[in-house]
Amino acid sequence: MAVSIPSSRQHRSQLVRWLLREERNKEEGHHPKHPWWQVMCLTGVDYFSTLGYQPGIAALAAGSLSPFATLILVLLTLFGALPIYRQVAKISPHGEGSIAMLEKLLPWWQGKIFVLCLLGFVATDFIITITLSAADATAHLLENPLVPAFLDGHEIGITMLLIALLGGVFLKGFREAIGLAVVLVGIYLFLNLITISVGAYQILNHPGAIANWQTALFTNYSNPINMLFISALLFPKLALGLSGFETGVAVMPLVQGKGSDSEAKPRGRIKNTHKLLMVAAILMSFFLIASSFVTILLIPEAEFQAGGKANGRALAYLAHLYLGNGFGTIYDLSTIAILWFAGASAMAGLLNIVPRYLPRYGMAPNWTLAIRPLVLVYTAIAFTVTIIFRANVEAQGGAYATGVLVLMSSAAFAVTLSARHRRSKSGTLTFGLITLIFIYTTIANIIERPEGIRIAGFFIGTIIATSLVSRVWRSTELRVEQIEMDETALSFLAQENHHTIRLVANRINEGDEREYFLKDKEVREDNHIPSQDPVLFLEIEVSDASAFANTIRVKGVQVGNYRILRARSAAVPNAIAAILLNLRDRTGKIPHAYFGWVEGNPIQYLLRFILFGEGDIAVVTREVLRKAERNPELRPAIHVGG
Repeated sequence: MAVSIPSSRQHRSQLVRWLLREERNKEEGHHPKHPWWQVMCLTGVDYFSTLGYQPGIAALAAGSLSPFATLILVLLTLFGALPIYRQVAKISPHGEGSIAMLEKLLPWWQGKIFVLCLLGFVATDFIITITLSAADATAHLLENPLVPAFLDGHEIGITMLLIALLGGVFLKGFREAIGLAVVLVGIYLFLNLITISVGAYQILNHPGAIANWQTALFTNYSNPINMLFISALLFPKLALGLSGFETGVAVMPLVQGKGSDSEAKPRGRIKNTHKLLMVAAILMSFFLIASSFVTILLIPEAEFQAGGKANGRALAYLAHLYLGNGFGTIYDLSTIAILWFAGASAMAGLLNIVPRYLPRYGMAPNWTLAIRPLVLVYTAIAFTVTIIFRANVEAQGGAYATGVLVLMSSAAFAVTLSARHRRSKSGTLTFGLITLIFIYTTIANIIERPEGIRIAGFFIGTIIATSLVSRVWRSTELRVEQIEMDETALSFLAQENHHTIRLVANRINEGDEREYFLKDKEVREDNHIPSQDPVLFLEIEVSDASAFANTIRVKGVQVGNYRILRARSAAVPNAIAAILLNLRDRTGKIPHAYFGWVEGNPIQYLLRFILFGEGDIAVVTREVLRKAERNPELRPAIHVGG
């Protein structure tokens, strides 16, 4: 018996179908709800996991001033970032975040381009979260004394393996695991508390450690004021400790509110999100200050340098030193797990960016609606970043900080604009000052470590280029979500029961009876329409040409004896095509549309259509109809005269 063997083409077809299979939850807004403290743990896998490398980076950047620089970081967290994101949660309670706030505050194309630039920084933040977390997990793995020595020198390979495993999880299908996040965060914070407590006990039993630290301070710095000033200048290098707030508001739909909450006014959800943000900030502030203090006092300076045993893993170094390799191994495993899960949190955030913004702008290819191709793209980018930075934690800190700080600056700017819109002078002044601080920190970080802006620039350029190509490619789609007609418009259609439906496209000028008389006369002469056949005028006003899809509301208006259908849309030809198809479906008749010739450079009209929703209306309308209705016999007729 002959057995058929699938061809390579069939295998490719099956692979493509598997890659493009849509597995997103289509019921947005119906997320399962959880207590705020559990959702805090979901954000905490990103926020709290920075304890794995933050103390070492702080010691490397600020030296003996690490506790002072960390104190400034904590003050900015509690009195800068926390108030900003409390406002973001209040103004944007459905998880849209500060980017959506700016999108609403900045209309038309400038708003869209600004959002695309911010998405570039979001990509920088999340991609570096994946690569930096995997690199630090590798550092904890290789420095463990129980790990075979032959793995030394293979940091890049191990880091890429961890990233590949992360991508594999998402290719198979990932679901939010808040329960796992609670366990990981609970164990990790508990182990850190033990390690820091043992470190504090060692300091109390060896007062010489404090004396040595003080000697180093006053040898290099003359007085406390000078120390604080220099710490403020060094603070931008520690900005990694600010990560997590944007994620905190992004997961708001998961936060359980009160029974009286509504989607329009979820007061309970907002209140509980405020608790989430505040408790997370206080916990992190405590661990940041405590960890910076015990690590700088107990760990020799040389161990923080590249190749040192505390490089990228200061607290793990103390866990092994004072609690033994058994406890240290448990600490390493906990750190590796939470860092790996932080990468999962970042990947999930990346997978939510494209469907939330780009398809709505018409700026994403169709394949980006599926999860798996995006996972492959992001994984490939993460591989590239890992190779470029050679899986070095400290080297990636600048890029990570750039993404975090730009997002925080944009959030502060959005809240400031919102306060100004509400005419709140005190709010505008307060949040404006915080915005300036974040902008200074961002600029200082970029100057000190420009690799972050280079990576962000690459992402921004790639996103804008692919978005514009996609927008041009998809410009001839119908781009209409729904068509609604008022009673007057419906009555006009009812009068056409015994006639061919003829629509005359018109750009309104004076809108008086004479305008319609002259247009009617011109169209009838050019197209030989009998005088007894009635016509309807169709007028489309461009609303926001930067929008892609919208609902069209058609209003019937009568001027003298002339009947007009008026509507607003992002693009004139797409709206006309959608209305023609809607009329066909409503009446069962093939409508006819009449246009005049447009003279001029066709390239110029193409650009006008893409940017301003107008251009050579007749040609584009016919192309939209051709793509929307493949059967020529069912396609509305287009006539061009003049």
